[in-house]
Amino acid sequence: MAQLTILACQIMVPAFTTDVERDRHLDRIAAEIRSRLQRRKHDLVVLPELSSIDYSPASFDNLEILAESLDGPSFQRFGPLAREFGAMIVYGIPRRGEDAYYITQVAVDGSGEPVGHFDKLHLAQYGASMEKDYFKRGNHIFVFQHNGITISPIICYDIRNPDLTRTLVIEHGVQLVLHCSAHARDESFYSWHHFSVCRAIENQIYFLSLNRAGNDYGNSIFCTPWVDQDSPGLRFPTSAEKFATIEIETDLIESIRKKYPLLEDRIGDYSALALNRREANPEDGSLVKTG
Repeated sequence: MAQLTILACQIMVPAFTTDVERDRHLDRIAAEIRSRLQRRKHDLVVLPELSSIDYSPASFDNLEILAESLDGPSFQRFGPLAREFGAMIVYGIPRRGEDAYYITQVAVDGSGEPVGHFDKLHLAQYGASMEKDYFKRGNHIFVFQHNGITISPIICYDIRNPDLTRTLVIEHGVQLVLHCSAHARDESFYSWHHFSVCRAIENQIYFLSLNRAGNDYGNSIFCTPWVDQDSPGLRFPTSAEKFATIEIETDLIESIRKKYPLLEDRIGDYSALALNRREANPEDGSLVKTG
C-alpha cells in the first residue's frame, strides 16, 4: 500500500501588476506553507493555477513583467522550501517560453530540483476567461511518481475534455489527478463540481480540484475513487483561504475497482462497434434503417 499526505492550498491571490507585488505575494505564500510544514510533515504541497499572479486582463497585460522562466521567482521560493522539508511542491506560473506565454504547473521534488512541468492544453475563452488572447496551449502531458503513487497535473478547463483524464489513467496508470484551477464564478462554475466527481468515479482515482480563494473563486473539492452520500469528498470554504491536509492511500483505489469493476468492464475501442442506425423517413416520419 502506498500513502501520501497532501497539503492542498486554496490561497488568496491579490490584484497586482508589478514584479515587486508578485514577489511580496510569493513570500507570503511560502511563509504560510512553511508554518504548516513545521507543524506537520506533508509529502506533497499543491497550489492552484497561476498561483503567482492575479487572474485578470490587468495582470495578463503585464506578462512581460510577471511571467517567469522555470527557474524564476516562484522556483526561487518553492525550491528551497521543498528541500528544507523534503516535500514535493506543485505550483502555477505564467511561463515565459521561447515564442509565447504558457499557463503552467511546475513540480519540484524534495531535493528542491525541478521534476517537470505541464502547460495547459485547453485554453478557456468564455465567461470570465480570456486565455487565447494571451497564452499558447501546451503540447504534452506530465506524469510523475511520488511515494509510490502515480500523479499528473491538469489545469482548469482541461477537466471538461474527458479523454485527457481517461488517457492519463488507462495509458499511464495515474492514480491522483491534480486539477489546478482559477475557476471564476461565471456561468460555468455551477457544473464544475459535477465534472470533478465524474472524473473521479469514472476513472476510479483520487481527484483534487483546487481553486484559488476569494469572493469570485473558492469551493475547491477533493474526491475519492468513489463518491456517494456517505463519502461526499472534502469541500473547501466558499471563499476563504484554506490549507487542508488530505491523506490518500492506494488500497482504496484497489478495493473500489474490485467492488465496482468499471474500468475492467470497459470496451477497448467503442468506435469499432458495428453501427445499427435508424433515422426518420422525411416523407412520413417512420423509422428507416440507414446503417
